[in-house]
Amino acid sequence: MKIFGNILWLVFGGFIMALGYFLLGLLLCITIIGIPFGLQLFKMGRLVLFPFGAEVNSRFEKHPIVNILWLIFIGWGAAVSHLITGVILCITIIGIPFGMQWFKLAKLALFPFGADIK
Repeated sequence: MKIFGNILWLVFGGFIMALGYFLLGLLLCITIIGIPFGLQLFKMGRLVLFPFGAEVNSRFEKHPIVNILWLIFIGWGAAVSHLITGVILCITIIGIPFGMQWFKLAKLALFPFGADIK
């Protein structure tokens, strides 16, 4: 089931979104200061490619200061947009599995530093 979900996810926008995360990550990696943030965008892009079957384990305590900076400048906007998309998809019965993946992405968007994707 997760293979079928991942294929549908890629076809209906997951690939484009992952491409956006990867391009933004490359853009941030141009500067030395942006490299840690770019690496987190690569992590998010990998999750966006294949979210079905993946688990996000956030560990805020590993990098609290950087996670707070991320939350202030990037994370809150991404998390809110992922949450809104998830809620809209969960309104319909067919969209619930995809909405749950958006909630998973929102969790990673809040505090990506130290988070593990399994």
